[in-house]
Amino acid sequence: MRNVEAIPAPAPVIDATAAIDEIDAISAGLAPLRAGARIRLLHERFGSRLVASTSFGIQSAVMLHLIREHAPEIPVVFIDTGFLFPETYQYAEQLVTQLGLDIRVYQPSVSAARMQALWGNLWEQGGEGAARYAMLTKIEPMNRALRETGADVWMSGLRRSQSDSRGARGFAERQKRTIKAYPILDWADAQVDHYLRKHGLPPHPLAAQGYITTGDWHSTRPLGEGGREATRFDGRNYECGLHLDSGATDFQI
Repeated sequence: MRNVEAIPAPAPVIDATAAIDEIDAISAGLAPLRAGARIRLLHERFGSRLVASTSFGIQSAVMLHLIREHAPEIPVVFIDTGFLFPETYQYAEQLVTQLGLDIRVYQPSVSAARMQALWGNLWEQGGEGAARYAMLTKIEPMNRALRETGADVWMSGLRRSQSDSRGARGFAERQKRTIKAYPILDWADAQVDHYLRKHGLPPHPLAAQGYITTGDWHSTRPLGEGGREATRFDGRNYECGLHLDSGATDFQI
């Protein structure tokens, strides 16, 4: 994995003026295709404007394998918050070795130790603290990744079945000045599990402990009585902010 230093870079001139009808056309073009064909189409259309992201979570191996099989040239951004489970870091190393993709590691500009020394556990400080934490550890690094790679099209492994908040998403949408595309949006859990078994992809170590998602260790829980929505942030919300408008006027996401 390539660790990318937090070096300021001038913002590239990005052509991200796609109108709603263009986004609808992209989404409609992706809908009838298989996942691999969706990835190939996005790569053929957008070329160097396209990056993917991964969390090295429970089901991340599916998207990573699909990228390797259909467009291995696509850079894959990994946001290392500094608070991931040890098992996630170990799993990431395993998959990188096995799949050999172009992984770009982006980290917060403030270390985990410095963050906690200055501001305490932000994730325990209500909505304002959680929003600041998400901005520092996830949103700003991802925005920096898009800026430094010159990308304005972001491919993610989001699926509708993962949460109620994702149920209405189309195969493509806009997040401020960035086009986002979801090649496995319509995959059910059973389809993901079948793909992992068919291609002999290793499971995330925490899957055996009842985890269905793996974010930061302090805000992710195994599946329990509260259902899927309660596995992150004590059920307050499922999205960390990375897949929502940042609200920052100078950010492209």
